[in-house]
Amino acid sequence: LSRKQFVIDVLHPGRANVGKSELKEKLAKMYNCKDEQCIFLFQFKTQFGGGKSTGFGLIYDSLDAAKKFEPKYRLVRNGLDKAKTGSRKQLKERKNRMRSVRGAKKNKKSD
Repeated sequence: LSRKQFVIDVLHPGRANVGKSELKEKLAKMYNCKDEQCIFLFQFKTQFGGGKSTGFGLIYDSLDAAKKFEPKYRLVRNGLDKAKTGSRKQLKERKNRMRSVRGAKKNKKSD
């Protein structure tokens, strides 16, 4: 998968929490990562009472590897992909139109 993955514990006494962008900067220095966009941080939980947070991190070797293996929603959060636009109703109508056609004709029907 061409990445490093780790659980990260952050001690932040006196602060509510630490921003992910701040953590990315420090991790980039620690692991000699040239591009901060290759670093993905998620699932952070702050311990009851504060002062400590635990989360999960991934550092990919390249942007191509990140785009290949990361789920789309995390790419959108990191600014590497665009979110789908359109109203909820439009998405549902399109889904229901797709139901009526199965197989190869789908692409023509979606236009």
